[in-house]
Amino acid sequence: MLLFFMALSSQMTSHVTVKLKLLCQCRYSALTFHTGVSLWEVFVLSNRLSRMLSFVIMSLVAFASGKPCDTNGSNNELLLTLNKNLLRALDGQEGLPNPSVHLALRLSNYHNLAKESEHLDRLKNNLHNDLQNSLVNSRPVTGLLALYALALKSSCYDLNTVTFTVGEKSEILLTHLKKQMEGEKDHIAIANRPLTNYYQYSLGVLTLCVSGIRVNSHVSNKLIKAVEHEHFKHGDSESTDTYAMAGMALQCLKDADSHVHNAAELNTALSNIKQKLQASHRTDGHIGNEFSTGLAVQALLAMGSQIEECAASMEAMRTDARNNTYHNPMAISQLLPALQQKSYLSIKSMQCLNEDDTLVLEPVDPVVVLPSEAKVTVAVELVMSSGASALYYVDVPKGSSLLEALELLKGNNVGFTFEKEPSLWGPFLSVVNGEQARQIDRRYWHISSDGTALSQGVNDFKIEVAQKITIKNTSY
Repeated sequence: MLLFFMALSSQMTSHVTVKLKLLCQCRYSALTFHTGVSLWEVFVLSNRLSRMLSFVIMSLVAFASGKPCDTNGSNNELLLTLNKNLLRALDGQEGLPNPSVHLALRLSNYHNLAKESEHLDRLKNNLHNDLQNSLVNSRPVTGLLALYALALKSSCYDLNTVTFTVGEKSEILLTHLKKQMEGEKDHIAIANRPLTNYYQYSLGVLTLCVSGIRVNSHVSNKLIKAVEHEHFKHGDSESTDTYAMAGMALQCLKDADSHVHNAAELNTALSNIKQKLQASHRTDGHIGNEFSTGLAVQALLAMGSQIEECAASMEAMRTDARNNTYHNPMAISQLLPALQQKSYLSIKSMQCLNEDDTLVLEPVDPVVVLPSEAKVTVAVELVMSSGASALYYVDVPKGSSLLEALELLKGNNVGFTFEKEPSLWGPFLSVVNGEQARQIDRRYWHISSDGTALSQGVNDFKIEVAQKITIKNTSY
């Protein structure tokens, strides 16, 4: 079609050129008789030229815009599918309700308000009670408390009515979050790191700022200094997720003019974060990896990047979504806002008025997945904190999750045991062969496949070929 219009334009141009060459020889009508071209011909030719050029231009525009229009339609269908997948995940959730999923549903352009209301009630009951228990037992819960507050705010719920009681003293949620942040800040001063990690610390700063609470300058300065000294590490690698969350937190402070006395350092930190995220771009469009791109795009958009600058990352996420890479609700909850050109900063201006309530879940037939008859051999290497190692082998059906493989290995009674704990991303290993890797000790079980660190959890990573899985007790 495009070649057709180009050929038409060429033919038209060559036809008109002969006439124009004649016309340019004469500036005045008196001279037209010397060229053999009359004024009437000039007039007719000009009109014809104008009409033909208009036709070609309009046709080219229509052709050029036709494909993006079709793409936008396809993209909207994808967004609806992701939205519905999140809604269906609410019914299949194990353990506590996920506030990150609620955030994504509320930030969406499409809603099923009845199901969102049901999930909000579960957050206010189940998650609230779990947080209450953690606070009573002095367990650091900065990140989860912050996400809970953001989830409530995204539903325009009055945070001043949400209280926790510790030691017979009842205080509102945001007061408890401020106390958590003070504890984190004090721990940084002593140990040069937060009680939890800088991701949760950034999330705490972001939540206070989005909720209209002035953030203690000592708290925000600790985050700025962490950016300056490049403290956002997970093992040996830089944490894209942490840079993204810190970027949104500091951008919120800048927008609120709550850090004006140190504006230069704040701007430098934001510039450094943006450079880090841009430097993490892969050739396939992802930023960091497939599961950090959503949060990274949110941050870049929040920090002022134009949507065109994130086009490759957007397309990479859409491609992955169509390939069912994002079947974990937590992953979908971080990319869905980004695909709709929103970020957690968008919560600040939400009013919950005149919301679309047309999202309907169609009945879905249950899918029965039969175990594969083909088997693959998995070598499992365990490296303890002392450096001692052990090697185990297990045959598993092709397509099994790593968690299923470890369960089979455990059932073989060869001396391999493990325990797991729940998280928003799904289960993670907490104890292997009796040895713990606890956050409080700044340790975790680092898992790799044939030397490449896993970007997915044990329940999401699928085993399709024979490989060596290494589980190593690692400090950070």
